[in-house]
Amino acid sequence: MSSTDKVFAGSIPKIYDEYLVPMIFSVYAEDIARRVAARSPSVLLEIAAGTGAVTRAVAAALPRGIRYVATDLNELMLAVAAKRQGDDDRITWRQADGMALPFGDAEFDVVCCQFGAMFFPDRVKAYGEVKRVLKDDGTFVFNVWDRIEDNVLSDEATAALARMFPDDPPRFMSRTPHGYHDKALIRSDLERAGFRDISIETRTETGRAPSAEYAATALCQGTPLRSEIEARDASKLQAATDLVAAELRSRHGSGAVDGKIQAIVIEART
Repeated sequence: MSSTDKVFAGSIPKIYDEYLVPMIFSVYAEDIARRVAARSPSVLLEIAAGTGAVTRAVAAALPRGIRYVATDLNELMLAVAAKRQGDDDRITWRQADGMALPFGDAEFDVVCCQFGAMFFPDRVKAYGEVKRVLKDDGTFVFNVWDRIEDNVLSDEATAALARMFPDDPPRFMSRTPHGYHDKALIRSDLERAGFRDISIETRTETGRAPSAEYAATALCQGTPLRSEIEARDASKLQAATDLVAAELRSRHGSGAVDGKIQAIVIEART
C-alpha cells in the first residue's frame, strides 16, 4: 500500500460523498444495514465509517434506544458524515484507528465496516481488535471489493490512466480497494484472529452514474487516485478526469453510465 492510499484530504471527502457514494457505495450500505438490523443490536460499533453511507442506512434501519458509535481514522471524513446525518442522539462520532480501538473488551453486540478492511496495514491485528470489543456471540459484518476486473468503471478508469502515464501508471484502484479479494485469505485472517462461523459470499450489483463525466469525477477526484495523478503531474488532474470520461463515454455511450460492481460480504461470529 502506498503512503497516499489512506489520504482523504482537501476536497476528496466532499466529492467522495456527493459522487462516489451514490454511484457504487449506497447499494452495499443498504445490504450491510439489513444484515446489522437482523442481529437486533443494542450497542453497535462502525469502523472506517467514511462519510457515513453505512451509518445513515443502519441508523434508518434500527429503533430508538440503541447506542451507535461511528468511527473513522480520518476526521475530515467523519465531519462530512456527522453533518449529513444531522441530529441523532443514538450516534456518537469518534476518531479512531481500527488497529487500536479505544474501547473496552466485550462492549458491542455488532461491529460493521464497509470497504475499510482493504486499508488495514495488518488485517489479523485489526480483526483481533474487532473480536476483542465484541461480546460473546457477537457478529462482525463487513465487505470488501472484489477484483478490479469485476468492477467495470474502476477497471476502465485504471486502463485509461495507464495510457496517460505509461511509465508510471496510477495503480491505487487495483492495489488497494481491489487488492484484498482472496476469499481463502480473508477466511484465514479471520480464523487467525479467533473468529468462527464465518460466512463469505459474492454480491454483484450495478454502479450507476448520470454521465461519464460524473463517474470520472467520482473516481479521479473523489478517491486517493487523485493524489496519484497529482503526484505525477499536478497540472493534469482535469485532463486525466476528461480522459477517463472519454473512455467511459466510448464504452457506455453519451448518456447515463451503468457498470457491473462486485463485492465480497462477510459475517463472522466470535
